[in-house]
Amino acid sequence: MPDVPIIDAHVHLWDPQRFMIPWLDQVPALNSRHMLPEYEAATAGLQIEGFVYLEIDIASHYTLSEAREIAKLAETEPRILGIVPHAPLEYGERVRAYLEELVSISPKIKGIRRLTQQEPDPEFCLRPDFVRGAQLLPQFGLSCDLCCYAKQLGPTVELVRRCPETSFILDHIGKPNIRGGEREPWMSQMRELASLPNTFCKISGVATEAHHDRWTIEDIRPYVLHALDVFGEDRVVFGSDWPVCTLATSLRRWADTLDELTHDLSDTAKRKLWHENARRFYRLDD
Repeated sequence: MPDVPIIDAHVHLWDPQRFMIPWLDQVPALNSRHMLPEYEAATAGLQIEGFVYLEIDIASHYTLSEAREIAKLAETEPRILGIVPHAPLEYGERVRAYLEELVSISPKIKGIRRLTQQEPDPEFCLRPDFVRGAQLLPQFGLSCDLCCYAKQLGPTVELVRRCPETSFILDHIGKPNIRGGEREPWMSQMRELASLPNTFCKISGVATEAHHDRWTIEDIRPYVLHALDVFGEDRVVFGSDWPVCTLATSLRRWADTLDELTHDLSDTAKRKLWHENARRFYRLDD
């Protein structure tokens, strides 16, 4: 168990009886209420100082409602340190009005995420309007979470290159095909992404890319260690991806696994991974 205070940089909360979340219909194991009491039970024994809420791919009509709902919850729940809602970057210049509305909701809104993992075109993120939308984010004080599969990582690297003023963080180490044992071109592309100074990497969502029911620490070791190596101790953060992680692991097992994989890190590097880097990237002290 990590012996440091933890900021969990990737948490979802949802109640499918309140909002329409279409993808949950295809995942019965997750299609139930997962809110603060359930998260508290899942993190029992861990020193969770706070967490960052990530959007849940809610039905498009509800995206601003989702942001408002979590911001309201954060008024009474101090552990919600930051909020990362959805934003339709593909609207280009026209996303300005949406971003203006978004940042007016709460100062805890620190960034946005526009999922691209489900887009059939691997270069969706390089469409001119999408690039322009990402370039606008610094004007609103917002960062951008990137969530893609490894097959989309090459174009994602190019997106980051075209937006040098935007701060990006890669979710789930770019979702490599751990189940299939594939390492290239993911490893090379991760090194290329890490060479760009405006990127961080979230050490999260790893077990779900391995065999859900029989993964071992050795299955995921080379992927986690590579991400840690290329991004370095100053640009990696811990995330649980709860409750999605429960498809393959308990939150506690994932935390213990990452703690074991990083036992050789210095105490300073461990504090950065588990706490300080998330606070710095998401500007949680602002």
